[in-house]
Formats: sequence, C-alpha cells, structure tokens
Amino acid sequence: MYFCWRKEKNMDTFIGRKREMDELERCMQSSRSEFVVIYGRRRVGKTFLVRNYFHDSYTFYYVGAHKQTQKKQLENFAKALFRYGTFDEHPKLSSWSEAFDALSQLLDQSQTKRKVLFFDEMPWIDNKGSDFVEALEYFWNSWVATRDDIVFVACGSATSWMVDKLIANQGGLHNRITRQIYVAPFTLNECQQYLADKGFGWDFYQIIQCYMVLGGVPYYLSLLEPNLSLPQNIDNLFFAIGGRLSDEFDELYNSLFPKADRYVSVVRALAAKREGMMRAELEKASGLSGGNLTRMLKNLQRCDFIMKYAQFGCKKKNTIYRISDFYTLFYFKFIENNNDKDPEFWMHNFMTRSVETWEGFTFELVCLKHLNQIKKGLGISGISTTASSWRTDPILDTDGKTIRKGAQIDLIITRIDKMIHLCEMKFSSKPYTITNEYKEKLNERMMIFRDETKTPLKLVHTMITPYGVAKGKQYGLLHSEITAKELFGE
Repeated sequence: MYFCWRKEKNMDTFIGRKREMDELERCMQSSRSEFVVIYGRRRVGKTFLVRNYFHDSYTFYYVGAHKQTQKKQLENFAKALFRYGTFDEHPKLSSWSEAFDALSQLLDQSQTKRKVLFFDEMPWIDNKGSDFVEALEYFWNSWVATRDDIVFVACGSATSWMVDKLIANQGGLHNRITRQIYVAPFTLNECQQYLADKGFGWDFYQIIQCYMVLGGVPYYLSLLEPNLSLPQNIDNLFFAIGGRLSDEFDELYNSLFPKADRYVSVVRALAAKREGMMRAELEKASGLSGGNLTRMLKNLQRCDFIMKYAQFGCKKKNTIYRISDFYTLFYFKFIENNNDKDPEFWMHNFMTRSVETWEGFTFELVCLKHLNQIKKGLGISGISTTASSWRTDPILDTDGKTIRKGAQIDLIITRIDKMIHLCEMKFSSKPYTITNEYKEKLNERMMIFRDETKTPLKLVHTMITPYGVAKGKQYGLLHSEITAKELFGE
C-alpha cells in the first residue's frame, strides 16, 4: 500500500497524496465534464491513487498492454466493454473509432450521476500506426463535450507521451484538459509518515539513508520489511539472489523511453559527475547533441530522473543538469559493476569510506530536493528567492602554478531583500564540528565568490546537516543552520 487513508475521530487522515485526493474530489463535485491527466515517474503510485480514491468503482476501466499490437489492444478493450456494459457478446472492433463509439453506447446506458472512465497506462495503447489519439480527440469533442457528467481519468508513466499527446496537444485536444495532477515522489516528511505507519521506528538519520537509496518512490518503500535493519533491507532488495530491485534498472528505462539506451547514455554521463554538467559538457560525454538531446533532457526531467538549475549570475545556456533519481545514482555506483556476488554486500560495506563519501555527495541532492523545507526553516518561505549553484576554475600562472584555488557552491539562495545564503551541506551522524581549517575554507570560498561575481549583496554562511552544528568556538561563523527537523517539515 503506497499511502493510507483512514478514519480517526470522524476525520479523514491522509498519509501522503492529500492534495491529489482533494483535486479528484473537486472533479467529482464539478458541474462539468472533466478530463483529468495524472502523470509522474514510474512506481510513484499513480494507479494506486486512483484506485484508492474511487475504490475501484468505475463506469468503465481499461488498461493498456505493453508492447502489444493495436489488434490486441482492441481485443482487450472489447473485453472491458463486455465486462462493464450490457453487450450480448464481445463487440467486434477494427479501429479505435469503433471502440469509442461502443463506449458511447455503454455510457448512454449508465444511470450513474458521475460516470468515471479510467484509462491506465495510456501511452502503451498508442502504438505505431495507431489511430488512438485521433479517435480520442473525436470522442471528446463530438460526444463528451456535449455532456456534463463524465470524469475521464487518463494515467500513464511515460510522462513525455502524457505531456506531448495530451497536455500540450495542439490538435483536437488543445485546451481540453481540465485538470493536471502531477504525482511526485514522497518527501522526507511523507516517507517518515509512511514508515512510521508500517512500524519501522527509524530515526531521521536512517530515513535519510533510506531516501538516498530509494528516493521517495512509494513502490520501493513498500518492499521494505520492518523486521529487518536498513542494511539488511538493501541487501534483500538489491544484492540477494532474486532481489526485487536487482533488475529494476533495465525495466524502468525500457518501459518509459523508446531507444532507452540513448537515455541511459545521458544519465550515465551525468552520474559520473556528481556536481552536474552544462549542456556542452553533456554533449561531449554522451555523444549526443541537437534536438534529440534537447528532447531527451526534457523527457528525463518530466519523469523526475534529472533536474536542472541555474548557475549564479550566468545566462540560460550555462544551466546545470544533474541526476535527481536516487535509485539511478545508487545503481550506477554500487550495482552495475558489482562483481562481488556477495548477497550481504551492503551489510559488509555500508560503513566503509567509499559509502560515507557517496552519502556525503548524495545528501546534497536530498537537500536540493527539499528546497521548500529549507526556505521554511530559514523563515523566508514568504519572500521571493532564487536558487542556483556556482563554480569557478582555479587560476594558474604561466608556469601552471595555482594563483587562486577553484571553488564550488552547490546551493545558493538569493533573497529579494538583498541577502545571499551560501549553503554548505554535510551528512553527519552527530553535531558537525567546524574546525579552524574548515572555517578558513568557508571564508576563502566566500571571498572568491565575492571577487568572481562582484555581487554587492550581503553574504552569509548557512549549514545544513542532520544534527546541527556543534556549539564550538567557530559556531559564530554561521548566520543560520538547518537540521533534519527542518528537512522533515511539511
């Protein structure tokens, strides 16, 4: 179960997805026909959201079949019509136009006040040479548009198809989509609620470690066993013989993208450089360029696999692309080239220096994915801000000697009230101690940033770490700090 809906003291209590549930409720209370598009990353719980809200009670339900011909798709549609309608036998369908005509007959016979049509895995229906989209356009414009009692729910994991063919449709469905529901992975707060409800009893630190591996993907979280420790769970899912997620990578990308190997080459290139890449760097590393790369980057963003963000003070062409899917990062780092065949690999290695270094880098991504929580923790959620990163190369003299060191800041929060937070993110199992050496490093970085960017705004140090900063003599260096308590905020 991806999220729970339960009654307590006559109140509806949700663990995750309340916003999405509320949007579906507004659809059902609407006085017009609704075309609802639900999209998001594979395994994020889109289907379960719909099933949980409607309790599997639909006027008509149909799910597309992966890599099946139009003939087979139509055969399955005919079976669904027979199941939900009053047909004497399975209708004979040779085109999607005939299929939607038959669906119209079924709906005309329904006495239900709001007629709910749920089409799941819709991108799989639209195979090569299919007339599905055109028939859907005609069905909506010629039949549904004349009524006020239809709730058409379209759901699919191939987010690029959902956006291109439905939301951004420039043909018969242009401006026909009445509601878009984007289902995002869980936040840390939602993961904490989910795991607590399942009896895990893990603390902030363990949940962050879990998030670094599985992200906020509800299906992955549903595979965890509360009677096992986190390292045991990771071994069970990834490294044991028959682990449920050991073969997930190929299935994940092949089910979402045509020519998936090209998409994999992009994420592989990005995974090799944890701070991310600019477009020119990515073209060189992946061997891809032009419109094809632009389209792939957009599709990867839509599916929550990568994120892009600006470099401080730079033009749009210097946008940084970075992997944002935790499972993908974990796969490239520990699974793809793992030849140990050790079914307890994680238990034997989770405290090694290599894993600690990986956790340090990955914690930065956790923070970047929780920018709203960081802003709220800083007390600036109500004012306009921009988030960016920044890096500069070292300056060398003619002999190749370093005149000035290079520097990098992964998160910069610029406030409209003329203050800039230079954020430092450290993953630590105890309060982080700022040493004299580290203080000098932070101050030097601030100085380089000031010299390089020429910004006149006030610069301050902000530390983000699970258990805060130890109250030592260097503590006064900081303007502010964010702990796990703030990262786990709503």
